[in-house]
Amino acid sequence: MPKQRRRKERERRENERRRRREAEGRWEVVFETTDPDEMRAHRDGSDAELRVEVLCGRLRQPTWYRISRLVPR
Repeated sequence: MPKQRRRKERERRENERRRRREAEGRWEVVFETTDPDEMRAHRDGSDAELRVEVLCGRLRQPTWYRISRLVPR
């Protein structure tokens, strides 16, 4: 497929950068909610490096959204 090699190389470099960055720190939870609109509002107001986790609920449990930021060690 055209440009597949470039795309895979780019993805490999991005993954290596992410792994190095994460090795230099740890993820600290800053916000948790079950409301997706509240999560988006909190996420959009920050310029820090964030990780958004979606903890999928089932019929009896709601879906949780967790926002974490990378904290240097």
